[in-house]
Amino acid sequence: MNIGLIAHDSKKTLMQNFCIAYRGILCKHELYATGTTGRLIEEVTNLNIHKYLAGPLGGKQQLGAQISQNQLDALIFLRDPSNPKPHEPDVNDVIRLCDMHNIPMATNLATAEIIILALDRGDLDWREMYK
Repeated sequence: MNIGLIAHDSKKTLMQNFCIAYRGILCKHELYATGTTGRLIEEVTNLNIHKYLAGPLGGKQQLGAQISQNQLDALIFLRDPSNPKPHEPDVNDVIRLCDMHNIPMATNLATAEIIILALDRGDLDWREMYK
């Protein structure tokens, strides 16, 4: 399955730790990330990640295009709701696209763990038929 990974600056360390903890599951899937997030995850996990541009430079739009074309099966987007970003409309666009295309999405650690464990159990296999 194709999994997208995005993290706001204040959540990048949390994303790294999440990927370390679930490396065994993540390594079985194709991973896509915005540039900086992808590089930081690769540095600590040695996972192979397709990296787009940095989020504010177009990476979120690139992942959004992948969502629109039904080429992403789940998205983990660890966002910082307490510090709105100037590119906040881009964030909302990604969320809206996931809703429109029935892409499971996590915006915090609790839902990220639910999605990754569901992925491991095969609960997201329906995405293969949806494509």
